[in-house]
Amino acid sequence: MSYQKFGFEPAFVERVKAKMKNPDTKERIKMILHGVTRYDLQDRAKVRRFVGMLGKVLGEKLSDKQIEHMINFVISQKIDPNNTFHLIKLWGMFR
Repeated sequence: MSYQKFGFEPAFVERVKAKMKNPDTKERIKMILHGVTRYDLQDRAKVRRFVGMLGKVLGEKLSDKQIEHMINFVISQKIDPNNTFHLIKLWGMFR
């Protein structure tokens, strides 16, 4: 599935990818997501909280519409952070 089907703008994705190349930012993101389980990524409230924290770390002002798109994307992908196949699939979507 393409991230564009979930309402993500390619310019937004490129900005975030560029910011993630900064090692300090990348480490801060890793620390926020350390210990997250697939059950956490299926809980709308927790995903909303993660999106808010990650948006602040990346310095992105997210609209309510963008936040909802991200929440729907994460929940629909049924991501298991401990499953390498799931992570490769996500990497392939955004590379």
